Amino acid sequence: MSQENLLRLKCSVCKSANYYTTKNKKKVERKIEMQKFCKKCKKRTLHKEARLTG
Repeated sequence: MSQENLLRLKCSVCKSANYYTTKNKKKVERKIEMQKFCKKCKKRTLHKEARLTG
């Protein structure tokens, strides 16, 4: 994955960063929100795009 398109998905319930994905920044202008399984909550929750630090 290229580093400039990499972003982090964060659980909206427990705030843990569980997933990393890419986004086409030329076509998609809004923030990504997906239903994903959170290992801490042990259920499917809404994961939102967060800033990638580091």
